[in-house]
Amino acid sequence: MNPPSFEYFAPRRIEEAFDILAKHDGEAKILAGGQSLIPLLKLRLTSIPYVVDISRIEDMNYIRESHNELRVGALTTIDDLENSASIRGKYPIIFDAASNIADPLVRNRGTIGGNISHGDPSNDMPAVMLALGAKFTIASARGERVADADGFFIDAFTTALEYGEILREITLPERGAHEAGCYIKNKKTAGDFSVAGIAVQIRFDNSGVIEKAGIGMTSVSPKPIRARKAENYLKGRKIGESVIREASRLVVSESNPSTDFYGTVEFKKQVLAKITEDAIYMASDRAEEN
Repeated sequence: MNPPSFEYFAPRRIEEAFDILAKHDGEAKILAGGQSLIPLLKLRLTSIPYVVDISRIEDMNYIRESHNELRVGALTTIDDLENSASIRGKYPIIFDAASNIADPLVRNRGTIGGNISHGDPSNDMPAVMLALGAKFTIASARGERVADADGFFIDAFTTALEYGEILREITLPERGAHEAGCYIKNKKTAGDFSVAGIAVQIRFDNSGVIEKAGIGMTSVSPKPIRARKAENYLKGRKIGESVIREASRLVVSESNPSTDFYGTVEFKKQVLAKITEDAIYMASDRAEEN
């Protein structure tokens, strides 16, 4: 099926994009890698008179270490994340997610900014950003503002981005000693959306007690969400079978899945419980090795 007709713009500077968005107030849509918007257009699930392709904008595709943080340009492709030594070494949770997104073709075109900005409750990166406590630099003609990942996802396909704003950069906090994470998703077939997905980031103190825990969920709620009760439960405890089992129970209690093509509510909760236990074990093992 062919998409409905639209006028196409491909600015090379972010200021040009702002001007185009302002000129077509409320009627233009931003395109990054096109892996979310283009399928919607082809299926005629959305109709947009103006498309602003920002993929050619300079200096929005990078992975940089700065002041113990990692800064990632919003146009950085999923493939670049998957093959980054900095990501593999310091943020394996992102590598886990990147390497499990769709197929190589999608990963070569899709961007981290698009995966986040689209607000799809089944996307992978939002859960990871919540677990890491990432911050987003949002640019517009008015200037820039910084938003926490926590609070950015409002509802299904709805984020804190206002019309005329562009997600420019993602900032990942410094990874501490004895800290690591893991992302696991269950999917029906290779390259498919997840039945349920869980992102876990854990930091131990020198005595093996959890001093920090971040947990994000995907595909089990109308929007990507944090498992706050489970996070708070883990803090101050040592990893053990009973602790992991209770944390998993709390994660499931905070989820809100619905029955759909991918499974019933009960099935999704069972899947979520299992992958949560696995993710906590894996994150803990990785953190202890650091």
